Amino acid sequence: MQTTHISLLARLSDGEDPLAWAEFCHRYGELIRNFCRAQQLQATDCDDVLQDVLMSLTKSMPRFEYDPRRGKFRSYLKTVTLHAIFARMRQKQGEIALEDVKTAAEAAAADQSIDSLWDEQWRQYHLRQAMRTIEAEFSEADRQAFQHYALAGRSASETASILGLSIDQVYQAKSRILRRIAELVDQQISDEG
Repeated sequence: MQTTHISLLARLSDGEDPLAWAEFCHRYGELIRNFCRAQQLQATDCDDVLQDVLMSLTKSMPRFEYDPRRGKFRSYLKTVTLHAIFARMRQKQGEIALEDVKTAAEAAAADQSIDSLWDEQWRQYHLRQAMRTIEAEFSEADRQAFQHYALAGRSASETASILGLSIDQVYQAKSRILRRIAELVDQQISDEG
């Protein structure tokens, strides 16, 4: 069972809970990799950046105290990820002064396009998390109706015909799943603090 975001951070800062790191990687690994891919990094570099982020967090978490008044964890994670990306780029491009990496990472963190890209990846992360729950909570017929009608853009009548459902069942499946996705995403954001 997943813990809340804040309790997970507390477990990480304790430094004595290897399961917390596994859960963190399970939760945020895909987000970090996808952000790296969007930055045009190769798959192996994405994995290396994830490892660098985890190493950086391992060093900082024992003294980390989550204070939502100082900012959101997602902003902190974005900054750590950007530092890891620029450090990886520095490594590949040859010798660049460490101060230049820090300056480039800070400039990128302030860049609206990078910020928008991170936010988009964050939204996709929450949607993927919600869809995992949808997989467990809804029937195959409901999920297929949602897939065909809401995601693939087929008409309700075409979807009903393909799946052997009534048009009303297609509408209901879409409505129930969308409502549940909204609830799940709201809960995830609330758990983040």
